[in-house]
Amino acid sequence: MSDRLMYRNEFYIGGEWVKPAGAERLGVVSPSTEEIVGEVPVATAEDMARAVAAARAAFDEGPWPRMTPGERADVLERAAEKLRERLPDLVEVAVDEMGIAVGHAAMHHFMVAPVFEYYAQLIRTFAFERWVVAGESAALVISEPVGVVAAIVPWNAPVNLAAWKVGPALAAGCAVVLKPPPEAPLSNFILAEALHDAGVPAGVINVVPGGREVGEYLVTHPGTDKVAFTGSTEAGKRIMSLCGEQVKRVSLELGGKSAAVVLDDADLTEAVPTLVGGAMYNSGQVCAAQTRILVPRWKYAEVLALAEAVASGLPVGDPHDPATAVGPLVAERQRARVEGYIELAGKEGAQVVSGGRRPRHLPRGWYVEPTVLGNVDNTMRVAQEEIFGPVVCAIPYDSEEEAVRIANDSRYGLSGSVWTGDPARGLAVARRVRTGVLTINQHHAPMPMVPFGGFKESGLGRELGPEGLAGCLESRTIGIPPTLARGNSPRSV
Repeated sequence: MSDRLMYRNEFYIGGEWVKPAGAERLGVVSPSTEEIVGEVPVATAEDMARAVAAARAAFDEGPWPRMTPGERADVLERAAEKLRERLPDLVEVAVDEMGIAVGHAAMHHFMVAPVFEYYAQLIRTFAFERWVVAGESAALVISEPVGVVAAIVPWNAPVNLAAWKVGPALAAGCAVVLKPPPEAPLSNFILAEALHDAGVPAGVINVVPGGREVGEYLVTHPGTDKVAFTGSTEAGKRIMSLCGEQVKRVSLELGGKSAAVVLDDADLTEAVPTLVGGAMYNSGQVCAAQTRILVPRWKYAEVLALAEAVASGLPVGDPHDPATAVGPLVAERQRARVEGYIELAGKEGAQVVSGGRRPRHLPRGWYVEPTVLGNVDNTMRVAQEEIFGPVVCAIPYDSEEEAVRIANDSRYGLSGSVWTGDPARGLAVARRVRTGVLTINQHHAPMPMVPFGGFKESGLGRELGPEGLAGCLESRTIGIPPTLARGNSPRSV
């Protein structure tokens, strides 16, 4: 573990590493040892104001928004190269500050560099301007950067989700103030270093970790034009309310309680291990985790037996050990939350089929065994509320129509899947499930070129794909004489 990576004394503001305004520091606690493994300064409103001012100056007066898209693309491609070089550092920090198993940590960051590459490629051909002629009327339609983006990311995937926000924002020509979470504040300093080394101009990216109060200050600051937030639905509602007061642009990627619909012709030996293993990835701390497994009632006992075998066989332990599949939860309060839901499940009439306890061989660290709940009805709180831990619910159904109804019976709509021996049937079912991302016979692996986001209380707007770029742009129309439009073409890239 490198002190250079784990102990930070400065914020990245205006293209420089600057001392904080206050003296308070935050200890970064290892979820596996419960010991302090790093430190960062704690941001104050003064620090955040300085970051916003730097971003504002970079956008209003600096070169970045005024570069051609091709020039910005060159910088983004260099950023992707630098981020690939820093992957070992990202992995090292993630294992210590998040507790993710080292065997999963590289995969956890697999989309960081490709996001910057994708947006570099996209803006080389994207139509930022178009001429419209209709008889004696004509107009120039321009897509311009939205301005200064306040990007707020959670602790369960701080760099990956930062890339989803920063990549399209920079591609559009925006400036960004990025607020990493207090639980996992370190890894996004590596992102700042990579972007700096790639030649991103001063002030275009600013990284200032902090807590809820300074985050709210950032959201409401009149110098920010858009807020891009990933986190809990409750926090998202608060942010949306604050943005509404200022009519500020906002995109939200929030919670989930996603359903996997296992049809009667599915191969259970493939579906169940994939679903249970996937639900335990990152100790179940994934918004898109498919934590409701819907199965035909006449196959319910078989599915529970398979799920128990898979869950009980997952190695739980030190996240530094390559053999570990399930590491600790990020904080003691998160373990208490998960244990509270497991206790609630029993009170509601559910059965703990596997797990449900703290591992006896791990006296230190915030661990919970991979847990499978049976006898679950979809009206139970454990089936309706996001637990955000290594807990999966198996829910029986009697018909395909009931399975679709149960899948849709949720205030969330983020992810999901359909498992079947007939992909065409699976697609027909998928079309009926109201969720933003859904796969057939596989877990969803995000791709930079397709949008990600949710329905209902899972969020607002989309990240990734052309949709992610569109969310960082404002369109405006300039009426012009038709003679000016004829023979003209969009500005060169």
